[in-house]
Amino acid sequence: MEYKDTLLMPKTEFPMRGNLPKREPEMQEKWNEMDIYKAVQEKTKGLPMFVLHDGPPYANGDIHMGHALNKILKDFIVRYKSMSGYHAPYVPGWDTHGLPIEQALTNKGVKRKELTVAEFRKLCEEYAYEQIDSQRAQFKRLGVRGDWENPYITLKPEYEAQQIKVFGEMAKKGYIYKGLKPVYWSPSSESALAEAEIEYKDKRSASIYVAFDVRDGKGVLDGDTKIIIWTTTPWTIPANLGITVHADLNYVVVKVAGDKYVIAEELLNSVSTELGWEDASVVKTLKGSELEYIVAKHPLYGRDSLVMLGEHVTTDAGTGCVHTAPGHGEDDFLVGKKYGLDVLSPVDDRGVFTSEAPGFEGLFYDNANKQITEKLQEAGALLKLDFITHSYPHDWRTKKPVIFRATAQWFASIKDFRNELLDAVKETKWVPAWGETRLFNMVRDRGDWCISRQRVWGVPIPVFYGENGEPIITDDTINHISDLFREHGSNIWFERDAKDLLPEGFTHESSPNGKFTKETDIMDVWFDSGSSHQAVLEERNDLQRPADLYLEGSDQYRGWFNSSLSTAVAVTGKAPYKGVLSHGFVLDGEGRKMSKSIGNVIIPEKVMNQLGADILRLWVSSVDYQSDVRVSDAILKQVAEVYRKIRNTFRFLLGNLADFNPSVNKVAYEKLREVDQFILVKLNNLIKNVRNSYENYDYASIYHAINNFCTLDLSAFYLDFAKDVLYIEAPDNKERRSIQSVLYECLINLTKLVTPILPHTADEVWGHIPNVEEVSVQLTSIPEYRELANGNELVKKWTAFMDVRDDILKALEEARNAKVIGKSLSAKVSLYVNGETKDLLESISENLQQLFIVSGFEIAGTYDAAPVDALKLEHAAVVVAKADGETCERCWVVTTEVGKNEQHPTLCPRCAEVVEQHYSHLS
Repeated sequence: MEYKDTLLMPKTEFPMRGNLPKREPEMQEKWNEMDIYKAVQEKTKGLPMFVLHDGPPYANGDIHMGHALNKILKDFIVRYKSMSGYHAPYVPGWDTHGLPIEQALTNKGVKRKELTVAEFRKLCEEYAYEQIDSQRAQFKRLGVRGDWENPYITLKPEYEAQQIKVFGEMAKKGYIYKGLKPVYWSPSSESALAEAEIEYKDKRSASIYVAFDVRDGKGVLDGDTKIIIWTTTPWTIPANLGITVHADLNYVVVKVAGDKYVIAEELLNSVSTELGWEDASVVKTLKGSELEYIVAKHPLYGRDSLVMLGEHVTTDAGTGCVHTAPGHGEDDFLVGKKYGLDVLSPVDDRGVFTSEAPGFEGLFYDNANKQITEKLQEAGALLKLDFITHSYPHDWRTKKPVIFRATAQWFASIKDFRNELLDAVKETKWVPAWGETRLFNMVRDRGDWCISRQRVWGVPIPVFYGENGEPIITDDTINHISDLFREHGSNIWFERDAKDLLPEGFTHESSPNGKFTKETDIMDVWFDSGSSHQAVLEERNDLQRPADLYLEGSDQYRGWFNSSLSTAVAVTGKAPYKGVLSHGFVLDGEGRKMSKSIGNVIIPEKVMNQLGADILRLWVSSVDYQSDVRVSDAILKQVAEVYRKIRNTFRFLLGNLADFNPSVNKVAYEKLREVDQFILVKLNNLIKNVRNSYENYDYASIYHAINNFCTLDLSAFYLDFAKDVLYIEAPDNKERRSIQSVLYECLINLTKLVTPILPHTADEVWGHIPNVEEVSVQLTSIPEYRELANGNELVKKWTAFMDVRDDILKALEEARNAKVIGKSLSAKVSLYVNGETKDLLESISENLQQLFIVSGFEIAGTYDAAPVDALKLEHAAVVVAKADGETCERCWVVTTEVGKNEQHPTLCPRCAEVVEQHYSHLS
């Protein structure tokens, strides 16, 4: 007889190797065939809703690791909610307007100037849809489940129609106005930018100290006095109309080599050092308030430069006397407006000086710096020229510097409902908690929102003008344009004349002759995506406003979180979200930003082709995503190793349940041995902790908890000693069925617990579990925590046992290294323990030598009486010796009983009995 044929070895078709790059697409094809998204929605219909509203990625280029992190986190949440008592639809979206698409077409050779606006916009739309198709395939490959065939897209007519309604409602409440104000202007994009489109990078700039002669000292300053200003933007000097000082600061008149200068008293030492003054003497001290309305003379043009008072003046740097050009700075504009100054901005859309800057016309502003400083030098006004490197605003798309430039723009007035915005921020749940402070401060400090852009690929600002130039925004015009856009799309704005876009028979007092024109600017793309609460949550029947959660990267505090809040509070009085969760950026393994030039970019598609989407998903679950996270080939390799352990655990569980039918063989909890009950208590504690972590969006805790349960509680302990029962005993042996009952519970529950994180693997496992009803684990529910009898006592008792076992394992390892034994089954362990440990071991009814996986075990005496060769450890003194007897051919236990059965002389009595009773037919 071949005794190995009598062993109940694991049997399963679940493969050891994941081969995820090949298997996952097959799984996804199966999901497509069964329309898993629809199946889940049908199953959860009627349950309370949970809406995670997707922040739209920009439709341009392949997805990067930041996209993968974002979409996978969203998928964790939606999948968990669908399995835990909620109806959780997920509608993905795309942001499709704006400069990058215009730029992409230009880069492809499209001649913008040779096309009509409508023709160019059509090409932009076609390009956007190509990008959407490409990104959609990549997001689906990540295993992200959603309504991919019905996403929301900001260029769709129904979306644009709702966006027009948002604009109209804000205009109706008086929040929309057109005004001449300095805004961030990108000469490289030839467009105004919002704060969210600005990034800061280092720039080298000229640093100049300039003296302005006093023309009218108002009896406070002598006529031969000069006021010194400092600036890092020499190109704005032609636009200077004033000098601002702080009312409460002390200023001094300083005499240096026969000249008299005015600066802030606090800055006397630093200015003296900068300008090399050695013999400076203070001849007069006065308050800034005394300098108000003094008139200085522009050093290049001789015109008046008015001295004004402003709160924005500080003594952090410079001279305490601030060069003021109302056309090129927000503070300058506000103080200039207060004192009735003009708004002079002698720079055109391309950043080139106009005729309003005599002597510099036709020069690009940055190139003019040199000529302006030379002219100041000639005029005797330049006291010092130096260069500094400082943080400076750049266009986030073209990566080139921006300027402040006053132009006529459309604005949303934030100040009119700022308090409502701040209240809405406070009422929202923020994870992490610092998100509340961050957005609160941004809203508190931000100016009015510039919403107009001088581009063509976007949603038009739906404003008409009468003959007298007055803007026309009425309920009739807004509703009519909204309806037109819903029917035809916004291209119609560029295809028809103003009169053909107005409601039939429209009249207006500003155009008695019926002549109208239309606005040519489009809306800021943040107004597009910021309207999604109306255009998606309100528009679609399968969603609701406010959303339960917005989840995006931390850069969206100034972006989508902000613009969505502004439009929603303006229109509805409430935030569009109940909760906001943010994540950090993805860096390389050394914490550096990913860059093609460094060559440290990790591409999701490549990772999926080499390792699989589930490895990428497991990586997302392993990181502290609320901060910046790191990824590298080495990190992914470590994650793949954890995945292998989890997969092997599933394979072991499946393999040892091949002959188990839960409806026939399952042993009730109260009839299980204590050690089996202990594992079920540990499993239930795992369920409790994992559910709690899912609720708190804490996936790293789930990653560690599942990994520890699989590797420590199961593989290193329970499954290790269970083999002696599962393989050796007869099929219906009570202990064997007890262990199988535990394994079945572990298998079912673990599969469900990992489903939101590892959906491909979980569904693959589910397909190999016998006797399950649902065709996919995605159609099941997350396990509920059960309070099991004596749970706390069992954990306390068996945790203490594990401590003793650890001591024994250390002793076995030392004996193995010393060549005393080979495998642990060749050992006999003698234990010397104190009373508490002795009582613990004697209270255990299970076979201790089986639990320790040794062939002999005894409690030989007290700890203090241990022989000198005993290994003294924390809980026990241990002596390991070679077990007496022969090795059983079937179970490998060493015993003196081998050879006593004549029919089976190479077996121990236990194995001989099992073979005789159940496998005699094999002989």
